[in-house]
Amino acid sequence: MTSSLPLHSQHQRTYHENKFVYPVLSRRSKGISIGVNLNPDKICNFDCIYCQVDRREESETRFVGTEQLLLELDHMLKFVLSGEIYADEKFKSVPEELRRLNDIAFSGDGEPTTYKNFDQIVAAVAELKRKHGADDVKLVLISNASMFHRPGTQAALKIFDENQGEVWAKLDAGTEDYFKLIDRTKIRFSQILENITEAARQRPIVIQSLFMLVDQQPPDAAEIDAYCARLKEIVTAGGQIKLVQVYTIARRTAEDYVASLKSAQVDEIARKVREKTGLATEVYYGNAD
Repeated sequence: MTSSLPLHSQHQRTYHENKFVYPVLSRRSKGISIGVNLNPDKICNFDCIYCQVDRREESETRFVGTEQLLLELDHMLKFVLSGEIYADEKFKSVPEELRRLNDIAFSGDGEPTTYKNFDQIVAAVAELKRKHGADDVKLVLISNASMFHRPGTQAALKIFDENQGEVWAKLDAGTEDYFKLIDRTKIRFSQILENITEAARQRPIVIQSLFMLVDQQPPDAAEIDAYCARLKEIVTAGGQIKLVQVYTIARRTAEDYVASLKSAQVDEIARKVREKTGLATEVYYGNAD
């Protein structure tokens, strides 16, 4: 049966009831980002102390419905590319210069590359992007890099390369001890560094690094120096880093002993990165000022 609702209302209903696809105004993409959540069960192989996902409550959605996800994305692309999104209460105040679809980002409530058919879903999303004539819209993978060594993930990364793709790899530490403190995972720090390096040998990548106060203490100078050394090692090994994003906490986190750095502290870390590595940096602030 065909719905009697106007087209705009149909899109609104689809957007607000979506389980896997969501729009956000992204400060890092400088426009609208359509998020694709492949971890509705909130399961992740990291347990970061700064994570904004509330894992205390069980998710209503436990499994990815591929057909529904692609239908939601199809509708969302129409909704955003037509400009109808800016009539929505949440997006009507978006400034004119940010009224653009920048990317479709694989992110969400866990590590997207742990999804068992990741390469297949990426291929289907790329096909939908082509269907809508959105060639300039990026595909972005926001990842902790833990699964980059898997053949299925490597196949997916090649699809990103062919479809205006970017890899944003998370690196929050320079030492094993600090990595374990912040990211709380059984995965070895050396494995993450190897995976990032190998991915960066194949294509230019973005490094995402979140720094914070832990029990009111910022990362010390030795930790930041070690972090810069890891970045230099990636480049020396043939890795291509086109940008380092240095940022801090902006929303409520998993642990209450974690807090935002001051803007001046974020700026100082970014200055050190530029000085010691020569890499381009961008900074994003939290709510500490």
